[in-house]
Amino acid sequence: MSPQPLTGKYPFNRPRRTRASGWSRDLHGETRLSEKDLIWPLFVREGSGISEAIPSMPGVRRHSLDKLLKEAEKACSLGIPAIALFPQVESDLKDDEGSEGYNEGNLVCRSVRQLKKEFPDLGVICDVALDPYTSHGQDGILIDDYVHNDQTVEALVRQAAVQVDAGCDILAPSDMMDGRIGQIRSMLENLGHHNTQIMAYSAKYASAFYGPFRDAVGSGGNLKGGNKKTYQMDPANSLEALREVAMDIEEGADSVIVKPGMPCLDIIRMISSEFSHPVFAYQVSGEYAMLMAAADKGWLDRDAVMMESLLAFKRAGATGIWTYFAPAAAKILKDTL
Repeated sequence: MSPQPLTGKYPFNRPRRTRASGWSRDLHGETRLSEKDLIWPLFVREGSGISEAIPSMPGVRRHSLDKLLKEAEKACSLGIPAIALFPQVESDLKDDEGSEGYNEGNLVCRSVRQLKKEFPDLGVICDVALDPYTSHGQDGILIDDYVHNDQTVEALVRQAAVQVDAGCDILAPSDMMDGRIGQIRSMLENLGHHNTQIMAYSAKYASAFYGPFRDAVGSGGNLKGGNKKTYQMDPANSLEALREVAMDIEEGADSVIVKPGMPCLDIIRMISSEFSHPVFAYQVSGEYAMLMAAADKGWLDRDAVMMESLLAFKRAGATGIWTYFAPAAAKILKDTL
């Protein structure tokens, strides 16, 4: 009898064999990243002919609607399937209840109507939350300095209704109120919006990585109470994320979001393993800002760390990624085809 080969030990097993050439590395790659995996968050403001820099987010700008349409055109040319809108609301339109959020003529609704008119095949996602519209910067209605859950949900349903009437394709509730997904889904069904998707921020942590975003929408300076820990999740918790996701799926969410992204790769993996449901990572403003700051100093290669970080989300199990790097990453991905 001939001896049995040793298949599990060196030199019979040389893992470097498959890494020795580019074509072989491509052939054996386990994770694929495409421009079709990307969602591009964009900031919109009032005015005309305005594209203003956001100092804490190098390379990211707030756009008036005419300039926003140019960014949407860029998204289409790069093959990015969807954009997400976040408004900077004028101070005189803010109040304690965030009522401008459910004004059918507000900045977001006007933007959605124009976007869907000019780019009908581009997905448009709307943030469902009151913090851009409240004078106190919290995501809901304050009663005795506490965000009241059920009154906030009523306002969120009204906000979602005007957004979908404007033509929004995906509603993305980011507020973390209990029960809001079921209430929004019921409203959509009752009004005949059967094909409107809900992409729920199901595992949204009370993270320190959101600071630059709050600068961008102008809510950080108004934030009464200093934090959002009574409704956003404790970064120490993981099983709680599974409970939140299960609840949102049961209530009618088509997909779920984990936020922030890189600090929560383990959460993305847990959710993707536990549920046969699309899960999206949000590479948030602080993650973007720290990579850009290091790249600007010459300490990191921007493109290399950008692509590596996006690939990590896919490797962890993400269906897709919200990222401010979307246009830069999409260009690299298209150029490498």
